[in-house]
Amino acid sequence: MTKNIMIDIDGTVSDDIHGQNSYGFQNAKVLDNAIESVNKLYQDGHRITFFTARREEYRNITEQWLKKHNFKYHSLLMNKPSGGKYIWIDNLDVKGIKFQNNWEDIVKNI
Repeated sequence: MTKNIMIDIDGTVSDDIHGQNSYGFQNAKVLDNAIESVNKLYQDGHRITFFTARREEYRNITEQWLKKHNFKYHSLLMNKPSGGKYIWIDNLDVKGIKFQNNWEDIVKNI
């Protein structure tokens, strides 16, 4: 069954870049197993959407970074509200997984 998987960028697939630091966005390091794990989910037929608090003005830099590191994805949503807790209200089943520096566990639990 295809799943819609929404993945944050900063602190989830890259270094945690605080604020709107475009230089940091361009030079962020990829976290261990992030590329392989995201691309496996993509190859398994899931719909991958990156969802980030980066502002729209950083879309090009963000897309370039994702492309440079060969992330496979379907779409990119900018301007996610930053900070605090996230609550998703939907009429469909929703599963949340808190990233804790272990992509292997994430892939196993999807």
